[in-house]
Amino acid sequence: MITPARTIDEVLDALNHIIRTCEQEGSRQAYFALLYKIMTEAVRDGIQAGQFEDGARMEKLDVLFANRYLQAWSQYRQGQAPTQSWRLAFDACENDSPIVLQHLILGVNAHINLDLAIAAALTAPGDEITGLQNDFEKINDIIAALTDDMQAKLERIWWPMRFIRRVMKNKDKAVIEFSIAKARQAAWANASALAQLQGALADAYIEQMDGAVSVIAQRVAQPRSRVTYLLPLIRWGEPGEVKRVIELLK
Repeated sequence: MITPARTIDEVLDALNHIIRTCEQEGSRQAYFALLYKIMTEAVRDGIQAGQFEDGARMEKLDVLFANRYLQAWSQYRQGQAPTQSWRLAFDACENDSPIVLQHLILGVNAHINLDLAIAAALTAPGDEITGLQNDFEKINDIIAALTDDMQAKLERIWWPMRFIRRVMKNKDKAVIEFSIAKARQAAWANASALAQLQGALADAYIEQMDGAVSVIAQRVAQPRSRVTYLLPLIRWGEPGEVKRVIELLK
């Protein structure tokens, strides 16, 4: 069980623990954990550089955001039930078929579409949510840029990956049935709505969100577009060992 983090440094310590554990076990759960560590470091550096309107508020948001993932990971490891969105992402890690990019996108889907909206609403409840929008967009910019960087790195390592971008280029930068642009729009809309709710109403709204995000996860895991035919070729070209993939992505 991972203790909830109180600071960004504690978040990074927890993520390093997850990466080490998953590497030792050969678990594909390490892939998103690595991407998330890189994202968290970028947010920390942005706070220190004064890139956000309210650094203290952004650290609070980032820690709440991270604890959603840390809790889900711990629950899944202990045989408990995380949200549907995270269960689907973690279940996919037990399957040999998905490519590395699918694992990354499944994590990003659960974390942006569900966790970020919840964390934002908790950070800025009620009418305070309006003042959070600029920093909310900045953290999404970081997530989008680093996810794109990771995809570019995958394309350099495994040449068949390049065809995915070409196939999906006219779909609002969609990757494997997933668009970060659409995800961030939905996350802000949900954060704005959730910030006005409390108690049972908030819980019901979160459950509804989780169901919708789970539908996206299923499409990511089993896409129906033309890119489907490329996935076995890409998977065949990827290293078989999780540790080797992590080394290449660092």
